[in-house]
Amino acid sequence: MDKFNLFQRFLITENSQISILEFLINAVIILLLSFILEFTYRRCAKSLSGRRAFATNFFLIAFTTMLIISIVKSSLALSLGLVGALSIVRFRSAIKEPEELAFLFFTIGIGLGFGANQRVVTIVAAFILLAVIWVRHLTSKKTRKQNLYLTVSGNGSGKPSLQNIDDLVQQVFKASKLVRFDETADLIEAGFWIETKKANDLQQFKTRLSEISSETRVSFVDNNSF
Repeated sequence: MDKFNLFQRFLITENSQISILEFLINAVIILLLSFILEFTYRRCAKSLSGRRAFATNFFLIAFTTMLIISIVKSSLALSLGLVGALSIVRFRSAIKEPEELAFLFFTIGIGLGFGANQRVVTIVAAFILLAVIWVRHLTSKKTRKQNLYLTVSGNGSGKPSLQNIDDLVQQVFKASKLVRFDETADLIEAGFWIETKKANDLQQFKTRLSEISSETRVSFVDNNSF
């Protein structure tokens, strides 16, 4: 009977109050770290699309993680309830690059650290990781790169094939990713995210594509979300 009562008391939610002052201090520090992390991701990430839109979620993820951990850390019952809730609610996120997943774990780690009220360790670890990211970015080859959205369309019997377009894109540009493809009996259209270092690459691509098929249209668009 005593063991049952002890186990029952262990499961009962403790009425421990969360210090509002400490919570606000953690929230302010998370806000600052999230802005630094957002700036770092937009400057140093190698992803070819959606950097700004993706980085704006860092503060929300870190703050929400801190809030959840702050509430459930004092009670086993709340922790088990959180596991049950997460087993019902399924979160789906379109992770395009492993780098995006790494930054998400970085953000969640910050939230976990402050939720457990481990400020010093979390801040030191965050700045160590940020320093490593910036050192690797600054010591890499400092050639200015530009990310563009390339659209290639052709019609008629002389339209190029997707294989020809993709091979040419990979030959001319350093990095590329096929993101859109449409084809009908008379029309083909393909869209790529590309990375280029010089404007001559654009003209070279247009010239070489014309040699494959003269009935093609090419457009390059700079995307502000980068």
